[in-house]
Order: sequence, then structure tokens, then C-alpha cells
Amino acid sequence: MAMRISRRTINITSQQSHQITIYSYHLRNSISTTMQGLLGFTLLGSFVSYLQGAAASPATAGGTEKRNPLGLSLPPLIPSIPGVTEPLASNAPPLPILQLPTPPLASPPFTASNIKPKKIGYFWTGAGDNLHKDFLATVSLDDDTFGTFIQLTDVPTSGNSPHHLGASYDGKTLIGGGLLSLLKTQDTAFYFDVSDPYRPKFDHSNRAILSSIVDEIRAKPDGGFYITYMGSAVGTSPGRLVETDARGNIIHEWPEVTDIPSTLNILGQQFSPHGLTVDYDKQIALTSDFVVPITILKPTLGIQKADTLRLFDLRTHKILSTITIPGGQGIQDVKFIPNHPETAALATAVGLGQVWVIYPFRTKNAKQGTAELLFDFGPKAKNSLAIYSDISDDGKLAYFTFTLGNHVAALDISDLSNPVRLDDPNETQPIIGPHYVKISPDKKNLLVLGYFVQAGDISVVNTPGDYKAHWLDLDANGKFSWNKTIDFEREFATTRGGARPHSVVIYDLSDPADPKYY
Repeated sequence: MAMRISRRTINITSQQSHQITIYSYHLRNSISTTMQGLLGFTLLGSFVSYLQGAAASPATAGGTEKRNPLGLSLPPLIPSIPGVTEPLASNAPPLPILQLPTPPLASPPFTASNIKPKKIGYFWTGAGDNLHKDFLATVSLDDDTFGTFIQLTDVPTSGNSPHHLGASYDGKTLIGGGLLSLLKTQDTAFYFDVSDPYRPKFDHSNRAILSSIVDEIRAKPDGGFYITYMGSAVGTSPGRLVETDARGNIIHEWPEVTDIPSTLNILGQQFSPHGLTVDYDKQIALTSDFVVPITILKPTLGIQKADTLRLFDLRTHKILSTITIPGGQGIQDVKFIPNHPETAALATAVGLGQVWVIYPFRTKNAKQGTAELLFDFGPKAKNSLAIYSDISDDGKLAYFTFTLGNHVAALDISDLSNPVRLDDPNETQPIIGPHYVKISPDKKNLLVLGYFVQAGDISVVNTPGDYKAHWLDLDANGKFSWNKTIDFEREFATTRGGARPHSVVIYDLSDPADPKYY
């Protein structure tokens, strides 16, 4: 094996001017994932301290400089130029992996609505043509104005493939992640000010240093977020569990380099955290490992899927253990069951088409955390590429989506020793490519989005979708029936080449004294 190391120097300007020397390595022969991680980690570690001191200001809507302790925010490599941007963006050829960092096309005019519904859906949405700016769509979920678009809030870039969306504890901030932002060397996390729930404003964006590919988002009670970044800075393993402060500044990428046992853990076995669930009372978190992001891009020897979850101690942010679901082939999602006496969680094993119960405080062979099969969903769920879930706040009902199976399933989980399926597994449902699923705060509806990922010609992942938000009715027993839809593709067909809504956050302002953000 031969290795060539190159050296280049860049300047990053913040409140001070800093010069950073970056070393990159080029391997002529393939080496193990562990060795790649160790080499990359060692080389990155040599200049992390410089980056911490030289962190640039996040890109903001108004251009106001805000100090970012750890994350970076870099300007577009190609600026927007009238008369040049349009043909450049439209004619940019697809490249292997990294794409031309073309600026977005100007957004078409939109007339905001003055309605003020009690129930609001915030849909984190990609432009269908990947040329126009990606955006947050604010939409009414009230019965009388259902589906009315109230406001569209653009981010400064395009082609991000908007992924997951999360709300802060106080409901004043939303954060959306870009799955493919890295491919255009763009910021990967986008923050919105929703102090006025009917007029969200783009606030700023940033990116991490060691990690990329933003996935699940969980709010911290004292402000800020925990966020899974599924890949390294170049889309390989290991990823990180990223922590921000209340202003959205990245303050940690866990595990940190000084935590040697946890670092060896993520270098020794694939760490591609996608799912994330947090119990602040018990001070633990679970992340679920899905796929190595770069392996979904061509050329590929196949998608590298994981069978593991990591159990974190939130007091130290150290990894306590690795929990394995044998043959899981992608553990996409994990969520704690509310009010469960053992703090049990549900984890989806995509390759198996199953859901498992994770018991974080049980031990087996002197190792903390166990996994037990809860339910096998059958043929529609197996190898469905994605299985996402949501659990009712009383811990009695759980809903699952099978993306390639075109199916939404429901389980009564009030007795984990005897789960009861509530949907008809043989029904042909009126949805294509279901993925993101969310129970409304009043538990009267289920919101399911018919879109997962379409990464284009450069990728092996392009799942069919109907690009609709499906609003299902829930009865008292948790069974669902299909009701209304919001057709994003039709709404934006002539203005943005269609639209790709991946995730949603629901605000219920019916009781001003007790607003719900979920």
C-alpha cells in the first residue's frame, strides 16, 4: 500500500484572520474501514484546534455576523450572477460524487396567505428540479383551510435534498438538514426563526468539521439540539452525534477525539448514526446505524448497511455499549417508548422488515443493552430500503412506513409480549413511497409523506414517490383511514419543477396557554 500526502493552505476569516494548513491523503490501494478511519482521524486531529479558533460566521439572512464556536459556514464557491447563473445551473453535467457548486435559480414570486390556522404543518422541501432554492413550506392543517400554503421560506442554496426537520423545545426555532448538501460543498444544517409561526424566517446555516449528512434531530430542554450526522466530513464512516447550543452553534461532535475508548468503538465498527432517541430523565441516548452514505453513490460495490445501535451516557457523552440486531441490514430508526418502566425503545431493522425492542438497562454477557424481536411485518417490509416510525405519547401505539412496500402499518404495543397489528397487510394503499410519519399532537390524525430520497444519476438510491402529504384519520383504537392529501408536485410543477417534501413538524396552537410542537 502506498500513500501520498498533499498539503494546502487556506484562509478563513471571522472576527480574526486565521490560516489553516490542511493535509489530505490519497491511498493507491484499498485498506480496511478501520484503517481509513484511523488515518483520516489522525490527520484531521492535527488541525481541529485551528478550526475551532477559526470557525467562520454562519450564513445569515441579514448578513449579521454570529460567532460559531465549532461549526463552519462557508460562502458559495460560485456566486450568483444575473444572466450567468441560469444557463450554468441548467447545463451543469452530473459528476461522480462531488457536483458543481452552482448557485440556485431565483425563486418565483409567491403571495403569502393571511390566514392563521390553529394547526400548522412545516414541510422541509426540496425543489423538484434541484435548481431552485430549497424551502420550508408553511401549510394549514385546519379542516376549513386544509392544504393552503401560507408562506414559503427559502434557504440560500439548492440541491440539498432536504431531509429531517426538528423543533426547539420552546417552538421558536426549526432546524432542517441537507442530506446531499455535502456534494455541492454547501452548509448542511439550516435554521429558521418561527417566533411568528405564520411567517418563518431563514436565520442561518452551518456545517460540522468532522461529520456531515444530517439526519435525526432532538431538542434539548435548555435550548439547542442533538443531531445525528450519518457520515464523516467526506461521507464515509464514522459519523458523529452533533450537539448545538441554543443559538444553533455546533459545540460538540460526539464522541470527541479525547475520548479514546469511544473513538476506538466507532473506528472499529461502522458508525453511521441515523436514528436518535433521548431520555433526559435517565440521561441516556440511543443512535441507530443505517448505511455508509458514500456507498449509495456510483460507482459502488453495494450499499454498506449496519446492524448496530450505540448507547450513550449523556452525562459524559461516552459510548456505553454497542447493541447488535443480527442481520438487521440497516437500523434506520429508534425511538424510546414513552412511560415504559424499563425505558424500552423500538428499532427498525430494514433488511429484515422487522421491529425490535431495545432494553438499554438490561445486561447480557456483562454488556449493557439487549435487543429482542417484537414483530415481523412480512414481505412488504423486507428490503424496503427504509422503515421509519412514530410512537404515541402514551406509549400504546406505533406506526411504521415501508418505502418500497408502499405501505403504512400500525401496531398496538400496549403489551410488548403480545403486539397487535391494526392495519391490513394485504391492502393496496393509496400512497407511493411512504417515509416520514408523524402523529398529530391531538392524536386525531396521522401525517405521512410520500417521498424518501431521489439522489439522481449519481446514486443507486432513487425511490418512487407521489410527493404528497397524506392526512389520515385515527379512531379511538389507533386504526387509520385515508382522508385528504396535499399534492406538492402539482403545486410547484410550473415554478420549481415540482417539490420533494421529506419531513414535517406540526404545531398545534389550539390552546394558546399550552401550544404543542411536534
